[in-house]
Amino acid sequence: MTNKTKPTDHTQFEPNHHQEVPVEDDQLFIAVSGLEHGHIYSMCQGMKAAGATICWVWDEDPEKITAFQKTFPEASHAASLSQILDDEKVQMVASAAVPSERCEIGIKVLDAGKHFFSAKTPFTTIEQLIRAEQKVNETGLLWAVFYSERLQVECAGFAEQLIQKGAIGDVVQVLGTGPHRLNIHQRPDWFFWKEKYGGIVCDIGSHQIEQFLWFAGAKDAKILSSTVMNMSHPDTPEFEAYGDAHLIADNGTIHYFRVDWFTPDGLSNWGDGRTVILGTDGYIELRKYVDIADQSEGERLYLVNHGGERMYNVKGQVGYPYFYRLAHDVLEHTSTAMSQKHTFKAAELCLLAQEQATTIRR
Repeated sequence: MTNKTKPTDHTQFEPNHHQEVPVEDDQLFIAVSGLEHGHIYSMCQGMKAAGATICWVWDEDPEKITAFQKTFPEASHAASLSQILDDEKVQMVASAAVPSERCEIGIKVLDAGKHFFSAKTPFTTIEQLIRAEQKVNETGLLWAVFYSERLQVECAGFAEQLIQKGAIGDVVQVLGTGPHRLNIHQRPDWFFWKEKYGGIVCDIGSHQIEQFLWFAGAKDAKILSSTVMNMSHPDTPEFEAYGDAHLIADNGTIHYFRVDWFTPDGLSNWGDGRTVILGTDGYIELRKYVDIADQSEGERLYLVNHGGERMYNVKGQVGYPYFYRLAHDVLEHTSTAMSQKHTFKAAELCLLAQEQATTIRR
């Protein structure tokens, strides 16, 4: 994504709305297996907007299925994952199962000749990642991952456009913060078991590493350091409430991110997620979900370069091209939404950062 241009002396850029074309009706059929995380709703809404038909849903909890069908009544209640896999009409299966179970579901999906669409984080161990890579190479099918903090954020899409146009010169560093509200009494038991959720850096840190690679135009990176900590929940010792990491990309771009479960109840949103992209000729700040004390719902982008300062409100101005591209990828056997190498590299780095993390005890 780096763009070697002369210094930019203006801020008069405007967001370009992606004019994506949905696939034709009754051409793309998808199913759902695993409703443990709310991301499955965004995944299905995005694919439905792109022209997909959601024909099946399966989960071990019938109450989750009932709730899902209220939003997607067209989805029939499957008796099992096997019933979905036996349906030759289904071309892709989406899953937001317990994180540690997503890989096994994906293996079964690809073995059945179907593409797989996973919520983040797609894997909780390196061994799972290796198995997935082998299966993708064996079958030639897609293993897509919904890294929502970039793919479903319009100001992130505009930031990509600005970088490509040279608005801040070459990217030097990407700084990310991903605070989340815990809502501890609403969380399932698996949420607090590291074997199940993978650790905070592996889990919500995956968003941060993916967008770093994307904005930096990097193909790989090295973990310089990482830290995890649980200082506030002694009753759940395997839960990590704080995590951070420091990376350097293969092109020299630096990254630091912090993720946590400390969002206070007074915030009007579930988390004040931000990204700052520093360039040789300026910087961009994304206030993704809320612009505090300004009654904003988010989608604010701040640009500062040699031409001055400017704030953009891009809600409804960019769109979410990922889903449309993924829909066409499934039908046309292409890889325009996100390369498989990028998808798996982001997953690999978050696993390595988690594995290498120093645990701070207070």
